[in-house]
Amino acid sequence: MADHGTPHFHNDPGVAVIHVGAREFMCIGAKPPFDHPHVFLDMGSDDEIVCPYCSTLFKYEPSLGHGHCKPAECEYHDTAAKAA
Repeated sequence: MADHGTPHFHNDPGVAVIHVGAREFMCIGAKPPFDHPHVFLDMGSDDEIVCPYCSTLFKYEPSLGHGHCKPAECEYHDTAAKAA
């Protein structure tokens, strides 16, 4: 994943809501190898969206900045891809 590419988020902690600083992002469900198909979500002008695979509720919070979320541990960074 490029530094300024599409952010990826997961819900390994099982939280009810993930607040994100982007309206377009990928949900991967859980960290690999337990991830679901990586689905691109686009809120458009809405402030929330539900992942159709894992039912995680994502809410837009612009103060977080692109690629960041709350809780922060739900950000996913593929370190293996960056090393390659």
